[in-house]
Amino acid sequence: MRGTREIGRRDALRVAGVGGGVLLLGFTIEPAQAGTATPIPDAFVRIAPDGRVTFVVPYAEMGQGAYTSQAQILAEELEVDPSTVTVEPAPPNEGIYASPIFGGQITGGSASLRGSWMTLRNAGAAARMMLVEAAARRWKVPAASCHAEAGKVLQTGTARALGYGALAAEAAALPVPASPALKSTARFRVVGRPVKRVDLPAKIDGTARFGIDARPPGVRHAMVRACPVLGGRLASVRSEQARAIKGVRQIVQLDDAVAVVADHTWAARKGLAALDLTWSEGGNAALSTADLVAAADAALERPGLVATRLGNVDHAEATAARRYEAVFRLPMLAHAAMEPLSCTAHVTRDGCEVWVGSQVAGRAQKAAADAAGVPLERVVLHNHLLGGGFGRRLETDYVTQAVRIAKQVEGPVKVTWSREEDMTHDYYRFHNHSRVTVGLDGQGRPVSWRHRVVGPNIMARFLPVYQKDNVDLDIVDDASGPYDIPNVLVDFTRNEAPAGVATGNWRGVGPTRNVFIVESVIDQLAHDAGRDPVAYRRAMMAKAPRSRAALDLAVARAGWKDPLPERHGRGVAVFSAFGSHVGTVAEVEVTRAGKVRVHRVVCAIDCGLAVNPDIVRAQIEGGVIFGISAVLHGRITIARGRVEQGNFDTYPVLRMHEAPKIEVHLVPSSETPGGVGEPGTSGAIAAVANAVFAATRKRITTLPIDPAALREA
Repeated sequence: MRGTREIGRRDALRVAGVGGGVLLLGFTIEPAQAGTATPIPDAFVRIAPDGRVTFVVPYAEMGQGAYTSQAQILAEELEVDPSTVTVEPAPPNEGIYASPIFGGQITGGSASLRGSWMTLRNAGAAARMMLVEAAARRWKVPAASCHAEAGKVLQTGTARALGYGALAAEAAALPVPASPALKSTARFRVVGRPVKRVDLPAKIDGTARFGIDARPPGVRHAMVRACPVLGGRLASVRSEQARAIKGVRQIVQLDDAVAVVADHTWAARKGLAALDLTWSEGGNAALSTADLVAAADAALERPGLVATRLGNVDHAEATAARRYEAVFRLPMLAHAAMEPLSCTAHVTRDGCEVWVGSQVAGRAQKAAADAAGVPLERVVLHNHLLGGGFGRRLETDYVTQAVRIAKQVEGPVKVTWSREEDMTHDYYRFHNHSRVTVGLDGQGRPVSWRHRVVGPNIMARFLPVYQKDNVDLDIVDDASGPYDIPNVLVDFTRNEAPAGVATGNWRGVGPTRNVFIVESVIDQLAHDAGRDPVAYRRAMMAKAPRSRAALDLAVARAGWKDPLPERHGRGVAVFSAFGSHVGTVAEVEVTRAGKVRVHRVVCAIDCGLAVNPDIVRAQIEGGVIFGISAVLHGRITIARGRVEQGNFDTYPVLRMHEAPKIEVHLVPSSETPGGVGEPGTSGAIAAVANAVFAATRKRITTLPIDPAALREA
């Protein structure tokens, strides 16, 4: 998901001094969303009298390193060691902590660093300037003769020095600089370096608290089950056997689910298994994957809404030397985060308290308020670490459900979904079909590109700002690649899932669909033209120099032309997304039985200035593993309205012994930082598919890869 605007000097800083001589510095993005509260002064930075710096991080930490990289940005401008900064998660507040890219308190779309880059630099620089001014006034010297360093203000050429804590109260009384003086990148000492992650010590020693770890005093534990048929309802419950289990306290019925509340999770789980349930299966009782595929195929024949139009595709096709056409079919996918969904809630007469791990703390707070029937200001929400999100925790259904259950329970209750419940009631990445038609000149070079994208309009529900003329701008992202093709037509045909089948965002969103499709077509065109796949791409990338540089680096480090054994192949992919530019090369082996083994993946990324190179590499590595899992194994199927995959035995992810060697190389850059959490996924899917073609000369157009289609006769 790409940004709609950049942060700049319209960001409004707020400052206040309070008892104890604390400097509190915060800001909001203007214009704030209608109806939001007045910004609190300590939204981002607090400096205590003892010099302790507390940073309230606006984005959730779900393993992507948000706490560390953002603390680095703040510490750089504030002139403190990031290891001395205490990090706190931001409370829900859609006005104060809204992403300037999305307009809401959202962690996703590889946008956290992009959204916080100028915001946090301005906050740190403003605080630094105010502290320097406070010291200069105390010493009665010009501010220009003073500078900040390592949490202190020093007067140049003298022994004078004052810690930030001693200046906090005086600094708080000063006006906030209208345009804080930012450091030049040449003077950076923290940003651009592999600083150790601030969240790791607690994760290693077990003190870190994820949403599933919440244990408020007196908490009960609930396990929940919804109708196995998607969209079905609960008809009746016989609970005698469940109530007889030691530790079971209560059976809570909802219209679409049932929960067993007990003293501990094991009792709740046993109680849930002992229930005799009757379901009203509803309109999806006969639904199958074949039905969904047929509906998507039918949508390919319907005219779409124009998303991109360049030149005259009709004329170019009519005069082309020849045409190439292919249809691609992508399956439903689950998120399968390591931490299953859970939410703890306590509903009282006066309000509601919630403990959760969410990518959308503000929306989660509102969902809880709506479910509890209380005003928003009466909901206290504690947002914890997330054990993976990948887009699933952008939704709030599990928060709503927990609060609905808590309304019927005395005291707090922690509602935990089993792995099977999580897998079979996801907000799935839905079926995505595409038809690509390319007009070619006599040398096999594209003169026209027509791409019809079929799928749901997720953004109409989730983020309406990503709509233009009723086109979901995410689903058509990267639908024509970084290539210099003079005539392009991308259109979008909306095809929604049946009622009761929930669809949502999945790690990498639009590019995970379209990069695979575009790069598969380009790869095939290179083969048909008798050209090297890399040379063929480079010849069409005059207007995409950053993408081409990433491609060149990946190819060089991968040893593109080095010889390979029989039934081994290298595949390449290049694209731009999330403000970054990526080249990927995958090396695979395909056995005579059709089994694909990925041996090596080399990825080069120009993500602008890499705030923390180690985090960039880790995120790309994680994305590569996620992408390989999808291209080799990822598929959710439905039979009789029921999802057939319930755990990692039927929905595999890449195991440790299957993981390839992964190399990540950074293209040196001083440009504004781009996103890194998702690009690795898209590149891996496309490069692996192209590598399979190189090894077998069989083109993959349907995912996941079917070994039977690659089996040697």
